[in-house]
Amino acid sequence: MKILITGNLGYIGPVVGRHLRQALPGVTLVGLDTGFFTNCLTTPIVSPEHPLNAQFYGDVRKTPDEVFNGVDAVIHLAAISNDPMGKTFENVTMDVNARASLEIARKAKAAGARAFAFASSCSVYGFAEDGARSESSSLNPLTAYAHSKVATEAGLQALAGPDFQVTCLRFATACGFSPRLRLDLVLNDFVASALVHKRIDILSDGTPWRPLINVSDMARALEWAATRPRANGGDYLVVNAGSSRWNYQVKELALAVQRVIPEAQVSVNPNAQPDKRSYRVDFSQFAGLAPQHQPVRELEESIREIKTGLESVGFADPDFRNSRLIRLKTLSLLKSGGYVNDDLYWQ
Repeated sequence: MKILITGNLGYIGPVVGRHLRQALPGVTLVGLDTGFFTNCLTTPIVSPEHPLNAQFYGDVRKTPDEVFNGVDAVIHLAAISNDPMGKTFENVTMDVNARASLEIARKAKAAGARAFAFASSCSVYGFAEDGARSESSSLNPLTAYAHSKVATEAGLQALAGPDFQVTCLRFATACGFSPRLRLDLVLNDFVASALVHKRIDILSDGTPWRPLINVSDMARALEWAATRPRANGGDYLVVNAGSSRWNYQVKELALAVQRVIPEAQVSVNPNAQPDKRSYRVDFSQFAGLAPQHQPVRELEESIREIKTGLESVGFADPDFRNSRLIRLKTLSLLKSGGYVNDDLYWQ
């Protein structure tokens, strides 16, 4: 079996590559990435791409057909990957996340791939305070990033069929340590702030809901999506990927970090404007379809994992929100340095 992982040089990709090499020892793994975050490493000893058989460098908007030769399944991670980047690069977000994603799927299908696993997002639910969102709930995308995920899901449905099985995993918010760590994710940010500032400042009143999933559990879900039998979900499947136990209010996350790093003080902003992103998610369908690939990490375990990982690389940057561990900051530095243009093509 040959699996192509797009966007593999980001936060999730290294963990996915490592997991697939262990879970499917005989698989051929190929990566495709434009390379924006290649040097954003938090594991200085060895390249996280060592489990792969081959690595392609290229923009998903201009992917040559030969990348898909012999590919049986695609795990599609490549994206402008959060709301701040989507706001700054709105047109690029729709171009990369939607148009290019569908072109990747079309090329994979034409080359004979049988499975396409798409990393979608629970952010498509937007603001929903009236109960946990299921796959049949109405969508309320509030950002360019969320709109791009909705558009891609719709386009993929038209491509799915008996010979091209599509799985759209609406992931909870990612967390956990990675060889290319991001600190622009809520739990990761809280741990970093607790370590270097000895405080966690919640910009909201702490009540918004966030479902979370450890990045290693995302890898387990992606393995399932790329290999599931057709009878288990059909030709086209949209499913919330995470655990119903991992629906937390933001203040709960901060207090959980404080239990692990007790010297950190927690503050909330009672006068903050309501956070437009607040939703709980029902993950019961995923539990029924993929009982052997359910999330296994616990919240405190994930917090300790991030803490230990940061300490292992000597993390002590009080200005980390302006560092290369913030994806928008890295893109801005590439742009200001003349390395990429306004459309994020390499110069």
